[in-house]
Amino acid sequence: MSGGRRLTTSVSSASMAQTITKSSRSRGPVTGTALASRKKRSFLTDLYSTAVGKKYAMAISGIALMGFVLFHMIGNLKMYLGAAELNHYAEFLKALLYPLAPKGAVLWILRGGLLAMLALHLHAAWSLTVMNRQARPVKYQSPRDYEVANFASRTMRYSGMIVLSFLIWHLLDLTFGVVNTVGADGVFVREEVYENVVRSLGRWPVAAFYILANLLLGIHLRHGAWSIFQSLGWNNPRFNAWRWAFATGFAAVVVVGNVSFPIAVLTGIVKV
Repeated sequence: MSGGRRLTTSVSSASMAQTITKSSRSRGPVTGTALASRKKRSFLTDLYSTAVGKKYAMAISGIALMGFVLFHMIGNLKMYLGAAELNHYAEFLKALLYPLAPKGAVLWILRGGLLAMLALHLHAAWSLTVMNRQARPVKYQSPRDYEVANFASRTMRYSGMIVLSFLIWHLLDLTFGVVNTVGADGVFVREEVYENVVRSLGRWPVAAFYILANLLLGIHLRHGAWSIFQSLGWNNPRFNAWRWAFATGFAAVVVVGNVSFPIAVLTGIVKV
């Protein structure tokens, strides 16, 4: 019996060795250039090439973007205090670290960092989608798979694209003044932040797009805030209620604050 086992083991080992040898021959020799390129890859690059790394990237960039939308909304609440307060707040942001740095320099550095976080977030999301499709090119046949995913998770990519379109419009409208020429003399004045916001949101199409985009942003934020905990491995079922409460509360605060701006302008509560 023992002799038979040894013979079987020897045959299996020989077969495995032949398979490895054939596989190595089919791939060809590993060149020095290939080895050098592998060694040059950093830990972060290797990590980002995996699905886990991309989920971490989405979570970290998502936290940065969530912080931005929250503080951006809080800052814009100054419009309820009048033109002087909002314009002074805008000037304060431009003067960060002045005179150590030129006026506006730090603000543009922060904007650049946010754009980098946004680009990372979008690339990680797109890469994960591609990886998932490659792993399972044929969808599940059971309708249960579709039912398990809620509305937010099924529409994340679509809500994200609409919010991205709104962000581009928002920058062209109120930062660069390319599409906002409704100043007092039909000319965009960058320093008149309060006046630019009120005149822009006083247009019904712009106000409607603003409200729609922020409602979709709320859906995106709620699901994203919930998913962050899962991506970082903090998904103990005991804390699910707290996670949902945080995600819902955070999204609600941002949406209510942002949607109040066009409503206040259209109803005359805030005006030039």
